[in-house]
Amino acid sequence: MKAVVLGAYGLIGAACLRELEADGFDVVAVGRDAAAARRVMPDADWRIHDLASLEAAGWSALVAGADVVVNASGALQDAGRDDLSAIHDSAVQRLVAALDGSRTRLVQISAAGVTEDAPTAFFRTKARGDAAIMDSALDWVILRPTLVIGRAAYGGTALVRAAAALPVALRFLPGVPVQCVALEDVAQAVVLAARGRVPGGTLADLTEPGSQDMPAVVARFRAWLGLPPARLALPVPGWMLTCVGVCADALGRLGWRSPLRSNAVAAMRAGITGDPGPWAAAGGPPCRSLDDTLAALPSNVQERWFARSYVLFPLAIAVLSLFWLVSGLVGLWHWRAATEVLATRGVSPALAPVPVIGGALADIALGLAILWRSWLRPAALGMVALSLGYLGAGTMVTPDIWADPLGPFLKVLPGVVLALWVAALAEDR
Repeated sequence: MKAVVLGAYGLIGAACLRELEADGFDVVAVGRDAAAARRVMPDADWRIHDLASLEAAGWSALVAGADVVVNASGALQDAGRDDLSAIHDSAVQRLVAALDGSRTRLVQISAAGVTEDAPTAFFRTKARGDAAIMDSALDWVILRPTLVIGRAAYGGTALVRAAAALPVALRFLPGVPVQCVALEDVAQAVVLAARGRVPGGTLADLTEPGSQDMPAVVARFRAWLGLPPARLALPVPGWMLTCVGVCADALGRLGWRSPLRSNAVAAMRAGITGDPGPWAAAGGPPCRSLDDTLAALPSNVQERWFARSYVLFPLAIAVLSLFWLVSGLVGLWHWRAATEVLATRGVSPALAPVPVIGGALADIALGLAILWRSWLRPAALGMVALSLGYLGAGTMVTPDIWADPLGPFLKVLPGVVLALWVAALAEDR
């Protein structure tokens, strides 16, 4: 049987791709970023398309001959390359039109809590896409998972791990119910639907039977990471979460997909819950509890490294940006003094302003560039190259500064290592 998986390098899409291949399907994987696709599954049969802009003819060619299409594509919020209405609604309508009249089964990965009058655009656009499928004559199954927990960490699951690794417990959204589901359970549910073992027209949540609040979820992850209980717990007021969401939305315009954007905050405030009843009625196996899910995912040092790095990574970017911006602005402000230093070391007074002003402008450019998600790695490597260039030129012109008791040259080296660390962690999939 042939399966087409849309959004196949995402957290859920990649798991579905692997599970379908393991079950014997001939899988065509679809994603819009060729580099991310190769990293996630280098041996998969990839088709690189931006589904939000794919026209009707492209959709028809993409799904031709497929026995099942799994739609795991999606985005959390409008930002950069992400248009929720285009991804969740318009693209789904074109997919439905391309499958019209066929016997292909469509398995839609939606989200628990989806309604057309929901408070966030994520849920509303998902609901419109689901409605387009349900109003069609296709053979469809719609699965709506709650908070998905797997070995890979992305978005909300990465946020929970990071919160668990903090030295203090941040008590945010106490009392708001949260239900989880194992990523493997979601992927296995997709295989069951793809094999026709779930009736057509099934609309079901995928979730554990019980619930807990977010502080309890974080505490379970903290124990899973092998960390002792936090000695200090700090309450996080609602207004602070709102402010964080606004700041995360602004960073989203720079390409950053923070799990704390306002859509995610609103979803968490409303609770992440589902009803396991319809899935059981459709013949699906029960989903594992959070404790059983974590027990099946042994934790080790790499999990702790990831959780701590997830917290430190944005801080490192902010420090690098601030350092280079201030360095460049101070250089421009005191360019005459810097020029005089070079002139006393044998540099022509006519040429001395060139490296001073040029270097200051380069510093400012790099300090701004690293704030854009797509420019992160080139900017970090540019900081490394320019720092080494400064050290090389400075050594030739002013070698005595290496012996300066304040160590201005030596202090460049930690910044080089920090930029290398940021560049090494630049990939988000």
